[in-house]
Amino acid sequence: MAIAKVLGSKPADCFQFQDPNSWTCMTELVSDVVVEVGGFSFHLHKFPLMSRSGTLQKLINEAAADDGEPCSVKLHDVPGGPAAFEIAARFCYDVRAELNAGNVVPLRCAAEHLGMTEDHGGEGNLVEQMEAFLRDVLGSWDDAVRALRSCDGVGVLPLAEELLVVPRCIDALASKACADPTLFGWPMVEYYTAKGLEDTVLWNGIATAGKPRSPGADWWYKQASSLKLPVYKRLITAMRSKGMSPENIAGSLTHYAKRHLSGLSRHSGYIDGGRSGASGAVLSDVEQRVLLEEIVAMLPVVRGVATTRFLLGLLRTAMILHAGAACRDALEKRIGNQLEEAALEDLLIPNTGYSVETLYDVDCVQRMLEQFTTANMSAFAASPEITDEGQLVDAPSTGELMPVSTVAKLVDGYLAEVATDTNLKFSKFQSIAELVPDYARAIDDGIYRAIDIYLKAHPWLTASEREQLCRLMNCQKLSLEACTHAAQNERLPLRVVVQVLFFEQLRLRTTVAGWFFVSDNVDQGSPSARQYEPEKSGELDFGTGPEEEDDGEARNNERSSSATAMSVEDIRQRVVELEEECSSMEEEIHRLGKPKGALSRLFRKLGLGGRTAARQQLMSSGDEKRKSMSLEC
Repeated sequence: MAIAKVLGSKPADCFQFQDPNSWTCMTELVSDVVVEVGGFSFHLHKFPLMSRSGTLQKLINEAAADDGEPCSVKLHDVPGGPAAFEIAARFCYDVRAELNAGNVVPLRCAAEHLGMTEDHGGEGNLVEQMEAFLRDVLGSWDDAVRALRSCDGVGVLPLAEELLVVPRCIDALASKACADPTLFGWPMVEYYTAKGLEDTVLWNGIATAGKPRSPGADWWYKQASSLKLPVYKRLITAMRSKGMSPENIAGSLTHYAKRHLSGLSRHSGYIDGGRSGASGAVLSDVEQRVLLEEIVAMLPVVRGVATTRFLLGLLRTAMILHAGAACRDALEKRIGNQLEEAALEDLLIPNTGYSVETLYDVDCVQRMLEQFTTANMSAFAASPEITDEGQLVDAPSTGELMPVSTVAKLVDGYLAEVATDTNLKFSKFQSIAELVPDYARAIDDGIYRAIDIYLKAHPWLTASEREQLCRLMNCQKLSLEACTHAAQNERLPLRVVVQVLFFEQLRLRTTVAGWFFVSDNVDQGSPSARQYEPEKSGELDFGTGPEEEDDGEARNNERSSSATAMSVEDIRQRVVELEEECSSMEEEIHRLGKPKGALSRLFRKLGLGGRTAARQQLMSSGDEKRKSMSLEC
């Protein structure tokens, strides 16, 4: 509950409006002094004012009229304006006036300006009354924030700084924000108690509200964001000096930026973005640019305290507002250090430069990727080698390789998005792709897709440029689906198609060899399995006769023969399937228009020439095995 205090004992209706810009104290005596404050006229009496205010006493004596007319005193520089002077005048007349957190600071400054101290008006003058009430206000977080916001009133801030009111408010707020709110239930106990009452559910007339909720670490973000930038900056500095964690500081800065930067708020879905404090005035582009640069400068240097999505939103807004180069460079370095946390849609930053060539700002992404490479030098330095089977040799640890692999997938997706831009130069596409090492990609389907899109959008590339572009991918690391697509892709150079077919043939050979290896294990594994088969528990071996031994051996040979026959049938079926795949690849190469002699040499190199003979040899070997097994039986 907000703190309030009532001064005076006389009825409040003693002060009445004479007209919209004129106040009159309704007493039996005629007014003998007119005090003009900010366009308002106060028809008052000399004695109550002079007995409490040293400044008014001096001014009234200087402006005394000899003809009996009311003297006129002008006070156009009163802190807080007419509203603060009205309460001060009520205090002089002992008329009721309400004090709250919103008027205590202006009234404290007005009392100092009017000289309403104990030295002039005796004990309990307005300055002392305001000091006592201000101490009560600073004990509550809500009231302290409201009092600090009131320092932006007319002519209040300079005198409030001189009287150390602003530093006292900031220090009180910083102390409360840094304290653990769960220890004593403050400083947000009143807020969460009121919130709990709002959420109370009545069941049959009985309140069902549970225990008061414990405030989280971000309980002060919303109210702190209502302060203007200079005061908010001082508050963050005070909190940092009192040991506030970098995560909480970054969280408050994020909330403040989303509230006051309209471009960032639209991108993040914040409703009240672009509005300043309690006034609700929309900030101009110049004010937003200054605010953005200050927020970037205040962000903690600790990696990860601010999300990459938020930093990319700041960078996007900075480019729209044409922020300074230092601000943009700082954001790019921060983003580059944690680029693995970025999302593809956030990297698509529109190009807002004066000389726009590409749709998206590709140079910015390249700089962030270079920063990521520099920050993860240990993972990039330990470059592993890749064997023919596609296995990594001497690779970095999984923890070091994970961010690099994530960024590799992100870059492949980004290149695929920007590849459709006809203004994207070949050298720029190549330089970005080369920043990702080959071992960072488990498979190269992503970079192949980006290359294919770029070739489709740039049909005027020379043969040499197409060759250089295709060197960015590793044909050994394409999936079967990508190999099938590449073998039929007319945009790829013939050399690349041949490489894809060659490595696919190696993969098929490895598959066939694996089938033969499995078949040999099946043939050799049965006797050994029988040899080491444990005896059944609870049975005694009394020996077997010759006839029983012959029957057991015959049954074992029959089972072995049937298993071998089944494995040979499976291998035969697999060979037929492989022949069909090889035939389709042969037809595709024929379609490319190469001479028949060159094709024959190519197939001989790939091991495709004698596939019929191999099939007959495989079938005959299977028949011989079955005949030998039947003879043994």
